[in-house]
Amino acid sequence: MAYLFTSESVSEGHPDKIADQISDTLLDNFLAFDPESKVACETLVTTGQVVLAGEVKSDTYIDVQNIARGVINDIGYTKGAYQFSGDSCGVISLIHEQSQDINQGVDRASKEEQGAGDQGMMFGYATKETENYMPLALDISHRIMIELAKLRREEKDIPYLRPDAKAQVTIEYSDDNIPQKIVAIVVSTQHDEFDEDEKMLAKIKKDIISILIPRVKAGLTDDLAKLFNDDITYHINPTGKFVIGGPHGDAGLTGRKIIVDTYGGKGAHGGGAFSGKDPSKVDRSAAYAARHIAKNLVAAGVADEVLVQVSYAIGVVEPTSIFVDTYGTKKVDLSNGEIATKVRELFDMRPAAIEERLKLRNPIYRETAAYGHMGKDPQVITKVFESPYSGKITKEVELFTWEKLDYVDKVKETFNL
Repeated sequence: MAYLFTSESVSEGHPDKIADQISDTLLDNFLAFDPESKVACETLVTTGQVVLAGEVKSDTYIDVQNIARGVINDIGYTKGAYQFSGDSCGVISLIHEQSQDINQGVDRASKEEQGAGDQGMMFGYATKETENYMPLALDISHRIMIELAKLRREEKDIPYLRPDAKAQVTIEYSDDNIPQKIVAIVVSTQHDEFDEDEKMLAKIKKDIISILIPRVKAGLTDDLAKLFNDDITYHINPTGKFVIGGPHGDAGLTGRKIIVDTYGGKGAHGGGAFSGKDPSKVDRSAAYAARHIAKNLVAAGVADEVLVQVSYAIGVVEPTSIFVDTYGTKKVDLSNGEIATKVRELFDMRPAAIEERLKLRNPIYRETAAYGHMGKDPQVITKVFESPYSGKITKEVELFTWEKLDYVDKVKETFNL
């Protein structure tokens, strides 16, 4: 019997995502001037206020207030009508030095012997159902949000858009896990005031279906674009008016969108958030490494769908476990346990090795903090950072290294493919 699966995404102007982007931009600035910085930075946003808290161990100083304001303005909160603006909000910093009790378990005389920054389990997932090896419902949800943000910034076809938004996509699958059609799409978007609520709702629904959705379809392969059909149930701003939004409508906190950040409910999640954490925190670095493993295993043909779990003890160098689940889709004559053993031999999962392999001690994190940490294209860009204490620095960095298929040949050789 056919079944339904749903995933959601949120815009960069969603309160929780504002918090994530501020935390990761602070992290980037610390890493730009001191790559060995230890950072765990949390952000709270609410009406007219930003609160920064957390622990930092670094040889540099940064202007956290101006950085936070810049992020808010970049997202698009620049108007008084939004009741939240980068130029006028208050910014309170409660950041303090990292605990020496934690630091002694992480730092070692030898970098290679660096211990894990915390205990816990992390997951990576990949599937063949999309070109970027991501779950389809989440991929389309992200695309809807990305295109909606582009339309907002263009201020042309849908000029009344405001920054806060959410999307949700429900897909029908066959018994053999093949996507058949999109059943429902939910889009809730913040908007300017209208004179009449009824006309407003009709206008927004028409624009989303006739302007936004065709742009999303245009970015998909023909096979995936065909999943859009005339029978889709659209819920567009189902509560009605959505003028009050962003931090004025709901408080936002770092780390509250971990399923949006990863796989949309597919696979599994260990519970640890990413944003604001430097790569010594395996919540982040090991989750990226597990995604890198899963994606390369699927791309190499080991299985059509792969889940990788890795776990750590705080201050301990080697992972306490590595687990692999292929959901019955493996193409090799090995058990999941035997596959996991080969994975452990092929991928060095010590924290320092992960940092080096994926180049994680670089300021690459602002770009991860909206529309998902997984599934984006690796790319090299140039970033500029300025500090009133350390001057100006330009860095060329590689983004989304965990999405590279650079281990496919090694995987094929290891598994005789």
